Amino acid sequence: MMKMTEDDVAVRSKWGQWQTVEEQLNRDITSGALAAGARLPTETEMMERFGVGRHTVRRAIAELAAAGKVRVEQGRGSFVEEQSVIRYNIARRTRFSRNLKEQGRVPSGQPVEELEIAAPPVVASSLRIAEGDAVYMIVRRGFADDVPITVSRAYHPVARFPNMHIRRGQGVSVTEIYRDFGIPDYLRHRTTIFTRLPIGEEARLLAQSEEQPVLVVQKVDVDMAGSPIGYSEVVWAGERIQFVVDYDEQPADEGGDT
Repeated sequence: MMKMTEDDVAVRSKWGQWQTVEEQLNRDITSGALAAGARLPTETEMMERFGVGRHTVRRAIAELAAAGKVRVEQGRGSFVEEQSVIRYNIARRTRFSRNLKEQGRVPSGQPVEELEIAAPPVVASSLRIAEGDAVYMIVRRGFADDVPITVSRAYHPVARFPNMHIRRGQGVSVTEIYRDFGIPDYLRHRTTIFTRLPIGEEARLLAQSEEQPVLVVQKVDVDMAGSPIGYSEVVWAGERIQFVVDYDEQPADEGGDT
């Protein structure tokens, strides 16, 4: 029987007991250690592995079931659900919410961090501002049907959008803030895509293994006059996404942008 690893212990230090079990089982699922259709270990086996009680194991399984990761069959056990890959269209007008809704997915987001910082070199160059100029950095997690699929870091020039953080704190979307500053529509100017291993907290936020590659999308958005208004780097859970480059124009929508 597999005992708790050092990774298990590290995760456990950050979470309560049932979150620890849920997090590790989720990692096993997303990394492929527990394949689609596979039967999860028994309650007794999980109690021994994680050193927890039956109630803790059942709470973790219930949370995974609610997220659509596993299904519980009475008298048979718990099984890993099939997870279909999301086809994500990249076009000149690419909107996160619209993309997911068109596939019958429920998009949502969770703020991680929002603060004003000095623009790093790559951000300053992309936004055509001086290195060290003030920018708003917005870090968020994106979900499809409550499954984490992105960790994004977006940057906007403070000089162009003063007090943006106040509107963000009120729950106003970036697209709506753009409109308030006289930008009713905007386009994607440049997209760069590459792969790497997750760093820092990315693996945990995406509920995947640190050995599982992620897809990174760097992009620059411009207003209709071609002036940069936002730069972002979005880290995607590699096994949950497939990008499709769409050359047809799409109408702008009310959703967020990725």
